[in-house]
Amino acid sequence: MKAYRAYRAHARAAALSALAYRGSFLLALGGTAFQLIALLAVWRVLLGNGDGARIGGFDWPHMRSYLLVAFATGALVGGFVDFRMSHRIRSGLVSLDLVKPVDYQRARLWECIGGVWIEALAIVVVAGLAVLFSGPPQLPAAPEFGLFALSMVALVPLKFVVSYLTTLACFWTENFVGLLWSRQALTGLLSGALVPLAFFPGWLATAAQWSPFAGLTSTPALIFVGQATGRHALLLVAVQLGWLALLWLAARALFGRALRRLTVHGG
Repeated sequence: MKAYRAYRAHARAAALSALAYRGSFLLALGGTAFQLIALLAVWRVLLGNGDGARIGGFDWPHMRSYLLVAFATGALVGGFVDFRMSHRIRSGLVSLDLVKPVDYQRARLWECIGGVWIEALAIVVVAGLAVLFSGPPQLPAAPEFGLFALSMVALVPLKFVVSYLTTLACFWTENFVGLLWSRQALTGLLSGALVPLAFFPGWLATAAQWSPFAGLTSTPALIFVGQATGRHALLLVAVQLGWLALLWLAARALFGRALRRLTVHGG
């Protein structure tokens, strides 16, 4: 119980920090919202306004719903935790985190969770405005909607652990910004956040669909628009959860190796 209270304190502190630096938070959210608006405009031209045109199995109503989910997945778990963690590693302040009576990896996860409710509120506002101007999406049936909700919940720790693994590289390098840009480019492409994976060449679409990145956007989006139903949807969520467990354990192993690189000078 004491440990749980300690983790909640980390979440609360992260939420307060996000509110304190709300300018940076709103700027990052604004960039994601602008991408949503731009993609909606482009795909509305390509697919028409409900006149039956289809590209890669998507018509305009399906693509509109897909883009809304992609916006939500992109806005969740922003870069605040990344930059804070990377700064503390590069400055040596991570040594103070290591002496606290909490698990380092779990504490960072709770810091991530602390900001999720703020991001969720912002997503509701932006998505509501988008729906107001482009029309409401068609909701999936109850079983698929439940799997969609589960996939969105699993998305948070999965996205965290991908970010966490990247940030651990700061124990070996000082250039975190380059790592961040590389990760964003890779996940943006292979997660289906920019375009659905169905638009990729066959071999690349298959590889991306079974990679951990698909769980960051493609899996919840395909379930929401009805392109993954029944056993297929269940399989995609199972793959998402499987990658979450595997990467969580991999992060623990990498953290053990990273600690051997830690050298702190003080006096």
